Amino acid sequence: MLYYLALFEKSCGPLRLFDYVTFRAGGAAATAFLIVAFFGGPFARMLRNMNLRAADRYDGLIPPELLDKRKNSTPCMGGVLMVGATLIANLLWLRPTSLIGWILTGGMVAFAVLGFVDDALKVFRQDRDGLPEKPKLFFQFFIAALAVTAFYFAPETSALMKQFYVPFLKTPLFSNSVFIPAFSVLAIAVMVNAVNFTDGKDGLATGCTIFCSFTFAVFTYLMGHKIFAGYLDLPYISGIEEAVVFAFAVCGCCLGFLWHNCHPAAMFMGDTGSLALGGAISLLAVLVRQEILMFLVGGVFTMEFASVVLQRYYYKMTKKRIFLCSPIHHHFERLNWHETQIVVRFWILSGIFAMIALGTLKLR
Repeated sequence: MLYYLALFEKSCGPLRLFDYVTFRAGGAAATAFLIVAFFGGPFARMLRNMNLRAADRYDGLIPPELLDKRKNSTPCMGGVLMVGATLIANLLWLRPTSLIGWILTGGMVAFAVLGFVDDALKVFRQDRDGLPEKPKLFFQFFIAALAVTAFYFAPETSALMKQFYVPFLKTPLFSNSVFIPAFSVLAIAVMVNAVNFTDGKDGLATGCTIFCSFTFAVFTYLMGHKIFAGYLDLPYISGIEEAVVFAFAVCGCCLGFLWHNCHPAAMFMGDTGSLALGGAISLLAVLVRQEILMFLVGGVFTMEFASVVLQRYYYKMTKKRIFLCSPIHHHFERLNWHETQIVVRFWILSGIFAMIALGTLKLR
């Protein structure tokens, strides 16, 4: 809504700043950060007073000796505040006529609602499994399919969505194939679950999401800038730069949540937050047609997801384990790494993956 202040620039020159996507992106980040940082403490106390904590975190896969019993009293569903702050930031700073921005926001909220249902089952029924696996996967694919379809019919992105890009190539690998939307939907579902698996240590998923969101913010900004897009041989899409505002709002909410979620966490984001963040990252990747690169940008998330899948199916076939425990951050915990060591080292890896992914912009 604040975008319309730019219409009064003749009366007040500085108001023209609200027409600049970089200024609005910074405003969105600051808004989301301040909301979560300022209200995070009272929100955590409210969750604690309402006894909104998930069922016992022991699930039969993680050895009891790895569990920090103090965390069983830490409230969850902090993702409600994160998503709420992101939504408010987008309402204030996105250009109201930007269909791209609202598809991204709607997709994130939809995944958050699914996560909220999962959290509610864990909290109110004290059911550690929450939403059963098959219905949960069905709705993840359903939301992903709706978002991809919306991108296909959006005037700004309809042509771009029919092209399949891979890293290091200037031109699409192929176009107009039914494989393209199917792969996009699958990529979204995988990343949503990958972020969900990663959310097992204080600040781990939050910090890694900041690197991913910032990386895709760079991609969307360059693709929305005619000169930069031409220089880097990127497809130019008018209006796609509004996704920068969305991406920075996600960064801001994660930074604010990290204030309260760093070790020892005052609250957990729960599936409400992790599914929403996974949805945000993957939808940004689909928008810029970099689904394959997304698994490099989110390299830590990819590691976590791969460790769970490999462990599960290898154990089914051989009754043996590849890792001491999965997701892989628990493997390092079994190796006596302190929680802070795991989180910070995974953040470092996430930053390295992000820099490598940005390097592909020039190596094309």
